[in-house]
Amino acid sequence: MEDLKRNFAEKLNAWGKSKTPFVFLVDYRIEKPLAWTLDDENLGDIRFNLNGFGNRDDVDIEPLSDFQFHKFPVSFETYLARFDYVVSNLKAGNSFLVNLSLPTDITTNLSLAEIFDHSEAPYRFLYKDEFVCFSPEVFIKIKGNRISSFPMKGTIDGSVADAENVILSDSKEAAEHATIVDLIRNDLSMVAEKVWVEKYRYIDRIQTNDKTLLQVSSEIAGILPDDFDGKYGDLLLKMLPAGSITGAPKPSTLKIIEEAENYDRGYYTGVMGYFDGENFESAVMIRFIENQNGKLVFKSGGGITAQSNARNEYQELIDKVYLPFSHVPHIMF
Repeated sequence: MEDLKRNFAEKLNAWGKSKTPFVFLVDYRIEKPLAWTLDDENLGDIRFNLNGFGNRDDVDIEPLSDFQFHKFPVSFETYLARFDYVVSNLKAGNSFLVNLSLPTDITTNLSLAEIFDHSEAPYRFLYKDEFVCFSPEVFIKIKGNRISSFPMKGTIDGSVADAENVILSDSKEAAEHATIVDLIRNDLSMVAEKVWVEKYRYIDRIQTNDKTLLQVSSEIAGILPDDFDGKYGDLLLKMLPAGSITGAPKPSTLKIIEEAENYDRGYYTGVMGYFDGENFESAVMIRFIENQNGKLVFKSGGGITAQSNARNEYQELIDKVYLPFSHVPHIMF
């Protein structure tokens, strides 16, 4: 496994140094990292559009007709058992924040390719017929010697009265966000010489097929050292897995996640990204649908603190199971 990680890192380091454009995927456990240069014949098996950097033209996409999308979340009792285990560890001081995720069975008459085509998300990836991801969350951007990260933590239904003020004034959400910002500052400090918070707790609006979600983000930035020299592979291995989808402190929190979730995240909550020869950009792989032997599973989750309310967190997990379409279907359950 370590050889695989090292080979992946050295490949990206070499391409970065030579300014060779590439695209990559890293799974949550960093067990199956993948990378391609733009002349790789295997790029025909995948489709991506990462904030405008892509390998397919979207101009010929057929308009979307009415579609069906049904979600079948786990029972509250199933969720509560995992939630209680996480909270017991939080109260024992083993973590300050744990990102708990679970799979939700879904059915739809759309293919993964059609979901990719019509998703209104800045970061999209379709890997064969295995999974599609349509993420709103930046992991890191690098332009020149400036590196920045944009953790997204805190979600509310946009239809809630005065939703923006409600989410920004919620003490539990504020504490959770502060914890993640501090963690990302520490992570960036491992690769950058100077780190600061550029923008703190601003609102992103995300349109889904049935509602608008408000999500709270921050921007943390730093300056890369003079000897960085395009070592993108080394940088990723130092910073992954992403703090926004694990928690703090990372080592003990990763153990809690494994014991509480008891399922394989796979590429969900991993990272996807590209280097265009000058700029590097990546996104956290949230909003994720996986084809498991013909059955579709949507993986979602949220951050848990000792003050979290189980019913609210359960509802957030369900709310994050959506398609990012502006078109609303006539049939929706």
